[in-house]
Amino acid sequence: MRIATLNVQNLRLLKTDGSKQLHGAWDSDDPEDTALDEADRKLTAELLKEINADVVALQEVFDLVTLEHFHDAYLLPAGVRPYGERICQPGNDGRGLDVALLSRRRVGAVRSHASLTLAEAGIAPPDGVNPHLPVFRRDCLMVTIGRLTLFVCHFKSPYPDASVAWTTRRLEALATRRLVERQFENPADGLWLIIGDLNEPDVGSGSRERAIAPLEVGFSIDLMKRTPVHSRWTYYDPHSRTYHCPDMLLGSPALATKWPHAEPVVVRRGLGTEASRMHRARLVGVGRHRPHASDHAAVTIEFSGL
Repeated sequence: MRIATLNVQNLRLLKTDGSKQLHGAWDSDDPEDTALDEADRKLTAELLKEINADVVALQEVFDLVTLEHFHDAYLLPAGVRPYGERICQPGNDGRGLDVALLSRRRVGAVRSHASLTLAEAGIAPPDGVNPHLPVFRRDCLMVTIGRLTLFVCHFKSPYPDASVAWTTRRLEALATRRLVERQFENPADGLWLIIGDLNEPDVGSGSRERAIAPLEVGFSIDLMKRTPVHSRWTYYDPHSRTYHCPDMLLGSPALATKWPHAEPVVVRRGLGTEASRMHRARLVGVGRHRPHASDHAAVTIEFSGL
C-alpha cells in the first residue's frame, strides 16, 4: 500500500456568478493573481496522478463538497484512478481548512477529534489555557484501513507568535499521543502512523525543545529520518528563504520494524522554481512562484503486503 501526504494549500470551492471554481494554491492573507487558480489546481491533480498513492492524507481542504468537486472535476479528467473513499469532516480552523483523506482501499472506522478538549484528554492545561476548549487547531482524524490506523494531523503553524504557537503544537502533540495510547493497549506493538503537516520548524524557538517531542521521543519512529538530511525538506518559505520539513510520517515501533526498508520519497515536482534546491524537472506549467501544485511537496511511502 502506497500512502502519501500533501498539504494542498487552501483548497476551497468558490461560487462566482453562478459558476464553480477552486481557489488556487495561495494563502488568503497574501493576495495573488486569481487568474492562475485554474492552472494551480490542474497541477495539484497532475501531482496526485504522478504519486499514484492508494491512500492520500490531505491538509487544507475546505469541506467535503470541495473535495468531491476536486475529485470529479480535476482528478478524474487528469487520468487519476478514482478514490472510492473520500473523507473530510468539519474541523476547528476558522477559515475551514480541514484535514481530509482519499483512499482506494476500503476504510473501516473514521473518527474526528475536532471537539476533543484537554479536560477530556486528561491533559493538565498550562497557565492561561482553557481546558474546555478544543485542543486541536484543525483536527486529528483517525482512520483505520485494514491493519493500519492513520492519525491525520495538521498542527498549528509557527505564526504569527512563535512562542504561543509552540504551546498550541505541544498540546496538540500531547493530545495525539493520548489518542494513540487510548486506541492501543500497547502502542509500541500496534500498526499506526501519524501523518500530515505537523508544522514543526527545523530550528526551535530559543532553547526550547521541539514542540512535538512527546510524539518523537521514546514513542514513535520518525520515518523521514530514513532519507538523507540534505534531501529531507518539503517546504520552501519564500519570505525567509529557508527550507523546512513540516510534513512528517511518525510510525509506531512495530510498523518501523515490520517495514525496515520503507523509505519516504519527497516529490517536489509541483513546487515553484523559487525553491532552487529542487534540481529535477518540474511538472509542465510550473512557474517561479506560481502556478504551482502547492507550496508543499508531497511525501509518499510504500508498505508492501499491507
